[in-house]
Amino acid sequence: MKSPRIVRKIIEAIRDSESVCVAGHIRPDGDCIGSQLGLALALRNEGKKVVCWNEDPVPAKLAFLDTQKLFELPVPGRSFDCVIATDCASFERLGTVRQCITDRKVFINIDHHASNTRYADLNWVSSREPSSGELIYRLLKDAKWPITRPIADCLFTAVSTDTGSFQYPSTTPGTFNVASRLVERGADLARISQEVYESYPLARVNLLRHVYNKFHLTHDKRTAYFWLKKRDYLRTGALPDDSEGLIDHIRAIQGVVVACLFEEVQPGLTRISLRSKSPEVDVNAIAGQFGGGGHPAAAGARIQGKPIATQRRVLNAVRKALNSTH
Repeated sequence: MKSPRIVRKIIEAIRDSESVCVAGHIRPDGDCIGSQLGLALALRNEGKKVVCWNEDPVPAKLAFLDTQKLFELPVPGRSFDCVIATDCASFERLGTVRQCITDRKVFINIDHHASNTRYADLNWVSSREPSSGELIYRLLKDAKWPITRPIADCLFTAVSTDTGSFQYPSTTPGTFNVASRLVERGADLARISQEVYESYPLARVNLLRHVYNKFHLTHDKRTAYFWLKKRDYLRTGALPDDSEGLIDHIRAIQGVVVACLFEEVQPGLTRISLRSKSPEVDVNAIAGQFGGGGHPAAAGARIQGKPIATQRRVLNAVRKALNSTH
């Protein structure tokens, strides 16, 4: 099948570049890190000078993927022929990386979020794919760049984590096909599963205990929500990275349609994460009311204001979305 025109233009732009920065969003998850590294490793194999930049460090459970130490702290003053943002829905989500990539020739945006703002020179945004890892896989295949075992590990991690281990409704037959191809190319399922899903620090377990003790149900038990405050991290010894996936524990409660995490970022600023189990409740639309976005089943936003007012506004928006399904 012939490659989309935008993919051919991206491949051409990369081939014309010698120095490349692969950038990702703040608080990177498995899809972000896996997509960045999978692409960066392929480009290094093609002789490019490559670095990976994120505002935040690689989560500990994903550090095993960066065997060549491609991740560096972003610094201003560097010049690149090409900057590629992967899995980043908006320019703002790049955080401090934004100020460090101004000296560039071409800017490429590869992403799968429906809320993507098309902020680059070349934008390949396909919300049909449940992960950016699938897009990077297609890019490497179309460019005929070899998918080595380390690249397969990165891309399988990206696909697996953003589909909830292939459980989310966004998972497609094509997702399983990509996953099988990556296994054929040497993706180490046992190690990926152990590192990503079976190596949680005790501090995260303590944070999970807090979630189970403090979550609330509302809207006839169709909405579950909980708060994570700064003091909760201090009390448990957990890091912000340790909150990844906690929302899925309350999402899994029978009868719950929407799960919501409210996290204190700083006084007057709250990060919300939303999950939906119903195709009739689009949490991307809910997050969009607060300047955020994501996917119909998983989205988020950052909201300025007093915590209790933020909670009231978000839960009201969720209630309206639930009531509209009747």
